[in-house]
Amino acid sequence: MKVVLLAHTPDPERVVASAAKLCYSSVGVEELNARMSDEQVQSFVALLSSYGHESPVEHVTFTFGIEGISRACSHQLVRHRIASYSQKSQRYVNEDGFDYIVPPAVAADETALKAFSAAMEAADRAYHEIEEILLAHHKEALMAGGLSAEAAEKKAKKIAIEDARFVLPNACETKIVMTMNVRSLLGFFRQRCCQRAQWEIRDVADEMLRLCKEAAPTLFAKAGPPCVNGPCPEGGMSCGKAKEMRAKYRPESKESEA
Repeated sequence: MKVVLLAHTPDPERVVASAAKLCYSSVGVEELNARMSDEQVQSFVALLSSYGHESPVEHVTFTFGIEGISRACSHQLVRHRIASYSQKSQRYVNEDGFDYIVPPAVAADETALKAFSAAMEAADRAYHEIEEILLAHHKEALMAGGLSAEAAEKKAKKIAIEDARFVLPNACETKIVMTMNVRSLLGFFRQRCCQRAQWEIRDVADEMLRLCKEAAPTLFAKAGPPCVNGPCPEGGMSCGKAKEMRAKYRPESKESEA
């Protein structure tokens, strides 16, 4: 799995502070911005966070490149709706000999891994076989319609993999570019950094949060699962590891010692 921070709003914390202060000021945003020192920006952003005032952080976006994840993971990612996504297409990209993601629990068990690998190999064989069969049918039909052999084969390949992809597994590796504003990211981290989240998307979320904290430490100072800032909302389904989670996500907080 690989997560890269491709871009973010320049000077994100100053943008948030300027937007928030504008709501309570009679002067323009340029003057407000000029008046604030870096220390004042950080102090005001921290104050906003303590109030739970999140609407100003919507003005800041972060764009991530995510590779080496499964389709099962990307299906979970795109459920977060206030975001933009661009994903590798199985309609236009041939998946012969596709890479796939092996869950750690499967990799740790020799028998499970053998069965898993056999299933991936069978899916790859079926994909290739279906592609070849459909390619021949579509090429013949396209040539009968007047296309040259070369043009017919090129078009037929695209049409063939549209249907061959139906046998590809959730484990199939994919790549995706994702853009979220900070408010959406904070909600994403609350859900996906939680120990009850699926292991793969939790790994993605943890790496995204690490990169966000490097770029805007004050904005993301309290980011993480809900238990790092208060009681666990999961009730009887709680993992029971609130102390460990606070130590992991907010090691500077005295709460992590409680």
